[in-house]
Amino acid sequence: MNTSPAADFARRLFEESGLTSSHEPIDVMLVSIFLEKHYGLNGRLGRLATEKDDTFRLRTDTSDHLVKVSPPDEAEAVVALQTAAMRFLESAAPQLPIQRVKLTADGKDSVAIRLNDGRTRILRVFEFVAGPVMAHTSPDDEQLAKAGEMLARVDQALKAFTHPADRRGLVWDIRHFHQLTGLLEYTPIPEHRRMAETVFRHFDTAVVPRLSDLETQVIHGDFSPYNIVVDPNSDHFVTGVIDFGDTVRSAVIFDPAVPMANLLGTTPDHPWRDACAFVAGYQRERPIQDSELPLLPIAALARLTLRALITNWRAERAPERREYILDHAKDDWINVERSLAVRMDDVVAHLREARHGHS
Repeated sequence: MNTSPAADFARRLFEESGLTSSHEPIDVMLVSIFLEKHYGLNGRLGRLATEKDDTFRLRTDTSDHLVKVSPPDEAEAVVALQTAAMRFLESAAPQLPIQRVKLTADGKDSVAIRLNDGRTRILRVFEFVAGPVMAHTSPDDEQLAKAGEMLARVDQALKAFTHPADRRGLVWDIRHFHQLTGLLEYTPIPEHRRMAETVFRHFDTAVVPRLSDLETQVIHGDFSPYNIVVDPNSDHFVTGVIDFGDTVRSAVIFDPAVPMANLLGTTPDHPWRDACAFVAGYQRERPIQDSELPLLPIAALARLTLRALITNWRAERAPERREYILDHAKDDWINVERSLAVRMDDVVAHLREARHGHS
């Protein structure tokens, strides 16, 4: 990126999001030693692919756990925010299937690992939520609505939550989208750049003037189909809510915009259908204000475009995660194109209709 003030802001945002540096995967033996010493846990550690941290599945004789070690450039306060949000939900809304944090033998939420280069990484252990993630199933409209209801309940429960680090800088936070036009220079295909410019124009016109008056609170931030564990045979459908790594204080409508973005284009002939089914469920539990509803599809498009723009930028800088990053975003430009072919007014009308149908 160049050296303009906008480029400096974007660079800072990437740094604060822990996405600027590559790092060596942490040694499995070191993780095993810390698990035994601080948690009394022994077992087989299997490494899992993730965006930026080191994540393992720990299989013991009696149960499974998820082990996460934060990247060295992620602030300790940000890791503490993620953990605090999960602990808050555990006590404020125990009926919600939020992944649980396991305490150390002396009652702490995490353990600091001091590296030889002076940096610190935070090790945490969570319960392992068994079952497929929604991304690996084929949910029908009602199941998508159930997932929407669950996010609305999470948002309602988080309304009272605060934390000193909840105003963190996060590149994935949709409120910063208009300040990331510099990513266009890393997009080699002209047609992709043209589509992104269209989305930036939509966002600048409709969302940016409203940013200061949108309802805000701490949100999950990444309620994607990869972070929703489900049981397709259960009436409840959603059996686990995982990964609070993008927890942040932002506009509440940006929370359902994330799963909408992930669902765009999944039915090519009706690219907004699954996204609208999700929001119909969300609005059963938490109706979106009339003044904010028209911004939702634009925010969803912005999030999908942002992921497409960041993909090549990230893949260049983190070659060890390149496969994971590219795989998660492989259809993004196709889905942006499909979604842009539908009039935003028609999408908003559909969202309004669905809400009144369940009022």
